[in-house]
Amino acid sequence: MFEAVFLTVITASTPLLIAAIGELVCERSGVLNLGVEGMMVMGAVCGFAATVMTGSAPVGVLAGIAGGVFMAMLFAVMVLTFAANQVASGLALTIMGLGLSGLIGTSFVGQQIGAVPKLHIPGLSDIPLVGSVLFGQDAFVYASFALVALVWWFLNRTRAGLVLRAVGDSHVSAHALGHPVLKVRFLAIVFGGACSGLAGAYLSMAYTPFWVQGMTAGRGWIALALVVFSSWLPGRVVIGAYLFGAVSILQLYAQGTGLGIPSQLMSALPYLATILVLVLISGVRSRTGAPATLGIPFVPDR
Repeated sequence: MFEAVFLTVITASTPLLIAAIGELVCERSGVLNLGVEGMMVMGAVCGFAATVMTGSAPVGVLAGIAGGVFMAMLFAVMVLTFAANQVASGLALTIMGLGLSGLIGTSFVGQQIGAVPKLHIPGLSDIPLVGSVLFGQDAFVYASFALVALVWWFLNRTRAGLVLRAVGDSHVSAHALGHPVLKVRFLAIVFGGACSGLAGAYLSMAYTPFWVQGMTAGRGWIALALVVFSSWLPGRVVIGAYLFGAVSILQLYAQGTGLGIPSQLMSALPYLATILVLVLISGVRSRTGAPATLGIPFVPDR
């Protein structure tokens, strides 16, 4: 029982972790992208469509990433080239993504693909309890932890990561020192879009290997909340993602036990937990680590 629950928690947490770690990098550069939901759903439909048409899962993954990157580049043009309001642009990106994905995916509704295969190492994968958890996951799960490790290393151990953090904390000072603020933010936005697209591809290719309109079901918004929950620190994103993933799965098990609690209330638990965490964090007076220029557009002197 415990093993089955933990395995389902992993599958529910993986898309949240992948999308959140990409948004964390984007926000550390000083850009607030509220279009995560739109990028994720585009990644889901592009990944599924490419897999159906080619029969190749790797091609589907690349297509999912490309779908997220495409949306991220549209957002980058709006907020970097034209210095548009980041909040409004992100909301518009989400609305556009939900509508465009529904249009693209119309002909793929009802079709199914084989789920991405899981790793199996003879001997190791058969170990009771820990075998299937550590050595029986699909490539997306291992990629999510690799992304967290790489982002942590990049932000804390490389010069480029230091530059990105400097841009997020003071884009005027970074520009005065000769750092390409707009280029740094563009690359951060694209990375965030790639991660969101990969998270969406996971939903349609591994989590539930079929396409249905709006299948992200608010996960993009939870990923945004996770960045705040983690205080913009990669390691804490893992804790937050698995905490929210556990809430999502446990409410399903609770409904199955027949506790008499309305199913609508149980389904709302992950989102109620998100609101509760954000309220608690907002009450903390100590510095949360938010980039000082988050959401503030930068227009270089001409």
